[in-house]
Order: sequence, then C-alpha cells, then structure tokens
Amino acid sequence: MTTSQTTLPEVTPGRRRWWRYLAGFLVLAVLLVVGGRLAWSWINPLGEQTIDRSQPVLLESIKDMSRFEAATGTFQVVVDLEKDANFLPDAIKGTRTLFVGAGGVDAYVDFSAMAANGVTVSQDRTQATVRLPRAQLEKPNLDNSRSYVFAQQRGLFDRVSDFLSGSPGDQRELYLLAEKKISEAAVASDLRTRADTNTKAMMSGMLKSLGFTKVTVKFTDEP
Repeated sequence: MTTSQTTLPEVTPGRRRWWRYLAGFLVLAVLLVVGGRLAWSWINPLGEQTIDRSQPVLLESIKDMSRFEAATGTFQVVVDLEKDANFLPDAIKGTRTLFVGAGGVDAYVDFSAMAANGVTVSQDRTQATVRLPRAQLEKPNLDNSRSYVFAQQRGLFDRVSDFLSGSPGDQRELYLLAEKKISEAAVASDLRTRADTNTKAMMSGMLKSLGFTKVTVKFTDEP
C-alpha cells in the first residue's frame, strides 16, 4: 500500500527576511504616527493661551438699600432688524438680523420715598395704617447666556466690510432695541400690580407679627 504525502512549500530565507522588514516598518510607522500626535498635542504650536491681565476690581461706592423687591418678570423678544440701501438690492448692500433677547425686569417699592407720616399707629397700639408709594420698574436686565443672534443675512458689501474690519458686527443696537421692547412689555403687563399686591401682603404680615391686630396698607394715590 502506497502512502501519499503532501509537500509544504519551502519558505526561503530571503522571503522570511522580507516579511520581517515589512512588519518592522509597519510597527515603526505606527510608533511615528502615535508619537507625532502626542508631540503635536503637547507642543500645540497653533494653540492659543488665555492670559488674564485684568486689573483688580475697584469698589466705587456702597449704598444702603431701602426698597423691597416685590416681583420679577421674565421676558423674551425676537428683534427683526433690517437695514436697506436706497438704490442697491439687498444682495449687494443691506442686512437683516434676527436677534433673540431674553431677560428679566424687577418691580420694587422704594421705602425711602415714604412721607414722614407714612405710618400711623393708634394710641392703644393695636391698629396701624401704612401709606406706600407705588411700585416702580427696574431697567431690563438681559441674560447674555440666553440672548443671541438667531439668523443674519448680509449683502456682498457688508460681508467684505466685516471681513476687512476683522471684527463681527456691533450688536449694541440689537441689545438696546431688545431692552426697549422688553421694557415696553413690562409696562403693559401686570408686573407693577403684582408688586403692589405683594408689598401690601408683606407689610401687613410684618406688622401683625409685631402685635398689631388691624393693619391697613394703602398707596399714596388712594383716598
């Protein structure tokens, strides 16, 4: 009986040496890439470094507060500001910006504006009458983290001008317009009425806690 045998191809020393060179080259290439990336991230020649050289904060003044913050309103407005050229199409000259402005308005009662006889007490010290000034509205306080440019269209001349100036468009006008619209909305709302009601409740509760059984709180314009 004849037994057949399979003969494996013989690997010559030259081929074995070639595979070793190739494996060594691949390992070296991987090491160079990884090392290059690590060195680049460490050196970071194109990176930026932030250095704060601001001067110390200077305290200019301190004032005693004599008012009660009675209510706060939160508002949001979308400002649609468009600027067109007289004789050029919008694609050449003109801008349109959609700006989302969000912020709050505080309503307060200024106790320093109370008259000298603003508080009257009965002889038996069981009744008290208080006359307060009406609530006023603070200037709107825009929240920078929630106020942003939503969309903007610019003509060719405006794009070139912004590019040459090296700075983005001035957004102060957008902030001022948003503050104006929020202020108008606050005046038209019931924010001051809510502040008057809260101030009455606060003053009545405080005087009753001092032992007064009957407390009357009125505003200076009330009979």
